[in-house]
Amino acid sequence: MDEDRLARLEERVRRLEDEVEITRLLASYGPFVDAGAAPQVANLWTENGEYDVEDWHMRSRADIHAMVESTAHRSLIDTGCAHFLGPARVVIDGDEATAVCESLLVRRYEDGYRVWRAGANSFRLTRTSQGWRISHRVTRTFDGGPAARDLLLTNADS
Repeated sequence: MDEDRLARLEERVRRLEDEVEITRLLASYGPFVDAGAAPQVANLWTENGEYDVEDWHMRSRADIHAMVESTAHRSLIDTGCAHFLGPARVVIDGDEATAVCESLLVRRYEDGYRVWRAGANSFRLTRTSQGWRISHRVTRTFDGGPAARDLLLTNADS
């Protein structure tokens, strides 16, 4: 095998490994947040990572940790809920990446379960010494307006 071919193969394997790691990272959000595992949720972000969801803008791991432990979030998990992130479209550029996916928040009511919120999510991720971490996440509710639809087009040409 020539050196150039081996280098291309190594590059392809690294890209696939990165995509799998990012996909696993994003897939862990729902189970962690529904379990109320604040340290594990916060650790998905970089130290100064941001999460902008509706009217709540968190600007650090500490803020994200506090969100998971908040009364509002505790009331969701205490009555029964499940956060689902759909498969993500991941685009990697060196040590930076973007990912886009849709999400559902399902809540339990007396008569069963219903989708409480559907949203579009755009992530920026950074490779750190501990692996890939979220540096910025934006979530917008599908409410008929353009904000959620526009997020879905993040890096659509890549």
